[in-house]
Amino acid sequence: MDNAGILVVDDDREIAGAIEKLLESEGFQVQKAYDGKEALEALVSGGIQLILMDVMMPRLDGLSATLKIRESRNIPIIILSAKSEDSDKILGLSMGADDYVTKPFNPDELLARVKSQLRRYMLLGDMGNESKANQIAIGGLLLDNDAKQLTVDGEPVHLTAKEFQILEFLMKHAGMVFSAEKIYKRVWNEKPYSVENTVMVHIRRIREKIEINPKEPNYLKVVWGIGYKIEKI
Repeated sequence: MDNAGILVVDDDREIAGAIEKLLESEGFQVQKAYDGKEALEALVSGGIQLILMDVMMPRLDGLSATLKIRESRNIPIIILSAKSEDSDKILGLSMGADDYVTKPFNPDELLARVKSQLRRYMLLGDMGNESKANQIAIGGLLLDNDAKQLTVDGEPVHLTAKEFQILEFLMKHAGMVFSAEKIYKRVWNEKPYSVENTVMVHIRRIREKIEINPKEPNYLKVVWGIGYKIEKI
């Protein structure tokens, strides 16, 4: 991951320069562009593994550039924006961005997000095989069905067989809600009878392993009175 090429795209040259110094201090190779068109041109030359993309720029804005890049590339893109509303974040992510950082940002947080996205990219993306059919990636979760392995932000996490099966089922159907009975029937392959506690215990253990804060999960959510789901991220 050291010496990875990062493209910083921001029409504010002072901000672009500050980010460049921050990244270079960590050993990254940095290129700069000052609008979306320059970003697309920089990608042609290669050597870039991640993009930090501002939103409001002349000629071609960041979201439009992101859409264009997504037509052919799976390179990680982190949106940088002064807009902090949830609707703005959702829009950026829905247009193909992998992460969204609000300005002004904490330098340590930005570095952590950059490194997290690069770890994922090295495992799944243009750095390897972009379409590994037996891998599922959601946010920082990467589930490899062939190796029966889960990584969270690039770090391996041990799951029991049943925990793996539950997570695999939910990740394959991200965004869909399943009752405890449905999960039990699918994973245990038995007729469900008073299985809520059994499934709940497994869900809690999975959360403890994949969530930064299990009490406020980003991935594995409870839909009260209905069941469980993996959030699309």
